[in-house]
Amino acid sequence: MTASPSPAASGATLELEVGGMTCASCAMRIEKKLNRLDGVTATVNYATEKARVSMPEGMDVSTVIAEVEKTGYTAALPAEDPETDTKDADPELLGLRNRLIGSVALSIPVIALAMIPALQFTYWQWLSLTLAAPVVVWGAWPFHKAAFINARHGAATMDTLVSIGTLAAFAWSLYALFFGTAGMPGMTHGFSFTVAASDGAGNIYLEVAAGVTTFVLAGRYFEKRSKRQAGAALRALLELGAKDVAVIRDGLEARIPIETLRTGDEFVVRPGEKIATDGIVVDGSSAIDMSLLTGESVPVEVTAGDAVAGATVNSGGRLLVRATRVGSDTQLAQMAKLVEDAQSGKAEVQRLADRISGVFVPIVLGIAALTLVAWLVTGHPAAAAFTAAVAVLIIACPCALGLATPTALLVGTGRGAQLGILIKGPEVLESTRTVDTIVLDKTGTVTAGKMTLVQVITAPDVDESVLLRMAGAVEAASEHPIARAIAAAAADRSGTLPNPESFVNIEGRGVQGIVDGHLTLVGRQSLLKDWSIVLNDSLATAKNTAEAAGQTVVCVAWDGKARGLLVVADAIKPTSREAVDAFKQLGLTPILLTGDNATVAREVAHAVGIDTVIAEVLPQDKADTVRRLQAEGKTVAMVGDGVNDAAALATADLGLAMGTGTDVAIEAADITLVRGDLRAAADAVRLARSTLGTIKTNLFWAFAYNVAAIPLAAFGLLNPMIAGAAMAFSSVFVVSNSLRLRGFRSKNSTTPTDTGIPASVLETA
Repeated sequence: MTASPSPAASGATLELEVGGMTCASCAMRIEKKLNRLDGVTATVNYATEKARVSMPEGMDVSTVIAEVEKTGYTAALPAEDPETDTKDADPELLGLRNRLIGSVALSIPVIALAMIPALQFTYWQWLSLTLAAPVVVWGAWPFHKAAFINARHGAATMDTLVSIGTLAAFAWSLYALFFGTAGMPGMTHGFSFTVAASDGAGNIYLEVAAGVTTFVLAGRYFEKRSKRQAGAALRALLELGAKDVAVIRDGLEARIPIETLRTGDEFVVRPGEKIATDGIVVDGSSAIDMSLLTGESVPVEVTAGDAVAGATVNSGGRLLVRATRVGSDTQLAQMAKLVEDAQSGKAEVQRLADRISGVFVPIVLGIAALTLVAWLVTGHPAAAAFTAAVAVLIIACPCALGLATPTALLVGTGRGAQLGILIKGPEVLESTRTVDTIVLDKTGTVTAGKMTLVQVITAPDVDESVLLRMAGAVEAASEHPIARAIAAAAADRSGTLPNPESFVNIEGRGVQGIVDGHLTLVGRQSLLKDWSIVLNDSLATAKNTAEAAGQTVVCVAWDGKARGLLVVADAIKPTSREAVDAFKQLGLTPILLTGDNATVAREVAHAVGIDTVIAEVLPQDKADTVRRLQAEGKTVAMVGDGVNDAAALATADLGLAMGTGTDVAIEAADITLVRGDLRAAADAVRLARSTLGTIKTNLFWAFAYNVAAIPLAAFGLLNPMIAGAAMAFSSVFVVSNSLRLRGFRSKNSTTPTDTGIPASVLETA
């Protein structure tokens, strides 16, 4: 359901949903029309099918909608419930699907009858007409409609070429059947390749009309389906927040829907729960996992008076929080707006076929007109002159044009899926050709994205396994993320851990308990000082060195003495260095971009071979950084995995999301790397470039084979076999050329040739 236009929408910046666009030139046409209105500034995005319009005071939104409709398209305000709207079936996509299914079912027998003489029974041509007519009229209706709209504006696109070619082939066939000899019982299409003049009265081209329509419909349907995912990132963001909240009202705790929470309400957040909205901690202390929003790998300790953000996770104790921002004012909602703005502003690459058609169609029409005039001037009959002119239009409509992009994409994306690379659509590929800078998120992309025990430092005469067993036993009773990392490592190395007695959690400082009769302390150095325990010189030096490298150090003591240190950090993935080297070989300059602190970022960058580091940035700063690099003339690829990366992924010329990351990042990106291996990003760029090159080669030959036959048509020498051969050979070449992509290989020796892809990831891609 769409909202009705109202004066309340006047004098503001609003968004309209635009329908009926078939290519990027449609978007440019609407944009020009709207910008001619006094005081109106508009941008139209073909990919998201939306227009963002700034109107002057006093102008009604209905004026803008009427202007779009005069241009030949539809416009409406978005639905009041965006979540409901994005889940509704797309009627245009459903219509294309139905046309495609119907056209495939009807076209297969038409093509078979025309190409296999053994199937040509006495009245086969009339059955072909019966089956082909719905395909040409109903199946190709979107192309005819678009061609008419384009003609009104003096433009020509692939739709124009398809419409003219299919209608010309169908009209010629009708003439040959009803007024020529093609309708006679027993008429067949033989295998003669003789080049001889003909009046065309015995030839039908129904298979050309039906085949071209079906192939191009298939390409249009798959493109439309991939575009349908453009709003999925926003839907995923909406689903990240808490659905209900335990609020304190009149001294009583009650669980209410998140939509009814108001600014100033106090609510309870228990360990493991999401914080419902942005607020200030009133009571309690805990560790908050902020990596979802900020990318910080270490949980943030909060206590009374500290600010917390909605959708982050409470990893420790019970908190009482006062809501300061709700609804569209929260940090999560602002991030959703950042992603939407980035997607709306992302330039859509105009389809190659449209660019070629814009030049090719006028030339073909000119040749057809010239052919008609030349035949008439030289004294030939009008029927022969018309036949030659229409033959030019038929042969100019290459069946392979509809195969050129879909087949290369099908093979390229299929091969990518085997290697753990999911490419969303043809518009993604153009950017890979010119990408020269690759921006890498740190947490979860270059690093593992979770706290890991990276080093155990023991005091003299203390066994490492004993230290781990004692510390792991106490930490296993804690819910803190660092404690879980230590407990997991201890269990892996030492086996089953003993249960501690008299366990106590000292908020923000550490834990203590009795293990095997020994009072054991695990936590900050300040916890040890409370028990008058000091680190010896070697442990103190090791602690300072680790902390200088941005790592987290946990002290361990029992029986009144410091026994060792446990160093915890977000470990670098073992393949990250190799991936950075691969980027450099592809001519890409790597940049590390992170919300984490500068010390940690520099250490990680140095370890993997990255020279440029941008650290301590907020989510909106990430998108701004990408825009700044673009303003410097760079074509930017961005690799990330978190919600905090979503806006930057959508802003970048090429966005690559780790499949092990959040759904929001996956939806906002152009390419998803299923395995979470950064080396796959280099493979993705190589595969995308190879697929783009294949598409360009396909498009060239899709036109070249048929262009070569245009002179034959102009001189009246076209016969069914030459036309059929041109169509068949160009199609076979296009398919064969696309199949070469199956031989694409990763340069990583450890990369599997086949990857199991989770269904959830495939759905989002």
